Amino acid sequence: MFKLMRYLSKKDWFFIVLVLGLTIVQVYCTMTLMDYISNITKAIQYLNYHNNPADLFALLGQSSVYPMLAKTDPFPWDQVVTMMKASGAPAESLSMVESIANATTGDIWFNGGIMIAIAAGMVGCQTIISLLASAVSADVATNVRKALNDKVTDFSSAEINHFSTASLITRTTNDVQMYQMGILLILRMFFAAPITAIWAICKIQSVSWNLMIPTLVGIVLLVIGLVLMMVLVMPKFTKAQKLIDRVNGITRENIQGIRVVHAYNAEDYQEKKFKKTNDDLTNTQLFTSRAMALLSPYITIIMNIVSLLVYWIGSYLIADGKTDYSQVLSMMMLSTQIMMAFMMILMMFFMIPRAQVSAKRINQVLDSTTSIHDPEQEKEQTEPGSVEFKNVSFRYPDGDNDVVSNISFKANKGETLAIIGETGSGKTTIVNLIDRLYDATGGEVLVNGVDVKDLKQKTLHSLIGYVPQKGNLFTGTVKSNIAFSDPSMPEERIEKAAKIAEADSFIQQMPEKYDAPIAAGGTNVSGGQRQRLCIARAVAENPQILLFDDSFSALDFKTDAKVRQNLKEQFTDATKVIVAQRIGTIMDADHIVVLSEGKMVGYGTHKELLANCPTYRDIALSQLSKEELGL
Repeated sequence: MFKLMRYLSKKDWFFIVLVLGLTIVQVYCTMTLMDYISNITKAIQYLNYHNNPADLFALLGQSSVYPMLAKTDPFPWDQVVTMMKASGAPAESLSMVESIANATTGDIWFNGGIMIAIAAGMVGCQTIISLLASAVSADVATNVRKALNDKVTDFSSAEINHFSTASLITRTTNDVQMYQMGILLILRMFFAAPITAIWAICKIQSVSWNLMIPTLVGIVLLVIGLVLMMVLVMPKFTKAQKLIDRVNGITRENIQGIRVVHAYNAEDYQEKKFKKTNDDLTNTQLFTSRAMALLSPYITIIMNIVSLLVYWIGSYLIADGKTDYSQVLSMMMLSTQIMMAFMMILMMFFMIPRAQVSAKRINQVLDSTTSIHDPEQEKEQTEPGSVEFKNVSFRYPDGDNDVVSNISFKANKGETLAIIGETGSGKTTIVNLIDRLYDATGGEVLVNGVDVKDLKQKTLHSLIGYVPQKGNLFTGTVKSNIAFSDPSMPEERIEKAAKIAEADSFIQQMPEKYDAPIAAGGTNVSGGQRQRLCIARAVAENPQILLFDDSFSALDFKTDAKVRQNLKEQFTDATKVIVAQRIGTIMDADHIVVLSEGKMVGYGTHKELLANCPTYRDIALSQLSKEELGL
C-alpha cells in the first residue's frame, strides 16, 4: 500500500508534515483541557468542605493540626493557608488552597476563557487536519488514477486480455476510491492515535500504576477482538473486489450485446446470470458490514468495563487515602483517551488491509511489464511503403499452438496485398502483427524494410492507417473522429478523407454536418456509416500503409467498389493490406495470401490462385459463378 506513496507530490508531503505538527498541538490541547477539568474538580471538592473544616483537613492530610475555625461566611481560607504553611503541607495541596483563597471573579473569567480558547484550538486543529488529509488523499488518488490510465494506454492487446477490460475499469475506479479512503483514514489516525496513547500513558504512570490495570485489560480485549475480526473479514474483502470485477463484466457485456439479448429473448438468462453474481457480492458485503457493525457494541462494552474497573480500583485507593476523587476522574478521562487511541490504531489496521487489497490490485497493473517495448535506437527505414513477413509464427500468451506459422510474403510501395481464408485462419492476427498490437513469436515482420521491433511504436503507428474489423468511434463530432490523429487537421483534409471513404454524402444530410455529434462507440449512426467514418479516419492520416481488417464487409457492393476505386486513385503510393471475405473485394489485388488453419496455402494473383489453389478456388466458387470468375 505504501508503495503507492511515490505518487505523493512535494505539496502533499508538506501537508503531511503539517498534519503531524497540528496533531501534536491537538493532543497538547486535549491533555491541557483535561488538566483544567481535573483542577476544577479538585477545587469543587475542596469548596464542598467549607461547612466542615475537619473533613477538609483530613482530606489534605492535616488532621493533626486541625484548629477550631470559626464558621464564617465567607470561609476563612486565608487562615487555612497559614496553618498549612506552618505544618509543612504538601506543595500541591497548598497551591490549590492558595488558589481558592486568592481567587477572584476575574480569575474565573480568565481561566474559563483559556479553556474556551484551548477547546477552540483543538477543534480548529481537527478541522485543518481533516482538510489537509482530504487534499492529500484526493491528490494521490488523482495521480494514481492518471498513472493507471497512462499504463493501460501503453498496454498491448496481450496485457488487456490478461487483466480483462472489466477488471481494469474496476481497478481504475473502485480500487482507487478504496485506496483514497484508506489514505484519508490513515492520515487522520496515524499520528493522532499513537501520540495520544503515549502521552496519556505517561500521565497515568506519573500518578498511579494501579489505575493503569483496567486500561491494559481493555487494550488486550480490543486487540483480541480486532485480530479475530480481521482474520474473518480480510478474505472477504479480496473476494468482494473480484466480484465487483465480475458484476462490471456482466453489465458491460449485457449493455454491449443488448440487441442480441432482445433478439433471442434472453433477458431472463442474462438476469439470472447477473443475479447470481450480484447476490454473491451482496452476501459478501453483508458479511463484512455485519462483522464491522459488531465492532461498535464490542468497543462500547469494553470501554464501560474499563470505566467500572477504574472507579472500582479508585474507590479502594480513595478509602486508603492514596488518591482523591479528582485524580480518579482524571485517570478515567485519560483511560478513555487511551482506549479511543488504541481503538483508532486498531481501526486503522483494520482499514489498511482493506485498502491494501485495492493497492495490491492497482500495483499489479502499474508493475506489470508491457510485452511490447520501444528500442533505444531506431533503425533507418530503407524501403518506404513495404510490408514483409519472413517465416512469421505467432502464438497467443498461454496458448498451446501457433495461430499462424511460417507465413512469408512481401508487398512493395503502392501495391495491394489481400488476405483471405476461412474464419479462424489467422487473418486478423496478421494485421495485428503488422501494427504491432502483438509481437511475432517467430520470424520477422518488416515495415519499410525494418523489423517492427526496431521501430518505436509511435513511429510505426504514424506510418500506418488502421481500420479495425469492428468500427469504433469516440464521443465527439464527425470532425473530431475523422481528425482523431491530429485535432488541428484542416477542414479541407477532413472533407477530402470523407469523400474518399464515401462518407461525405450522408454527413451532408446531417443537420450539423461535420459538427454532428457522435455517441460513444458510434451508436447513433448505422454500421455502414460507422465503417465509412473509420475508413475516413485512417485515410485522413495520409499514411504510407493502409490496413483494412475486413473493413468493407459492412458496405454494399457498390459502395465497396467506389471506396476501393477512390483509394486506388488518391493513394497510388500507399501500400494497402486488405483482409476480406468477399472475392469481389480482392480480385484486383496485386498479391493475395490464402490462409487455412494458420498456414499459408496459396499466394499469387487472382488468376494464378484460381488455377493453382484449390482452397481459393472453392471460396471463389462459393460466392461467384464460373462465368463471373472467367472460368
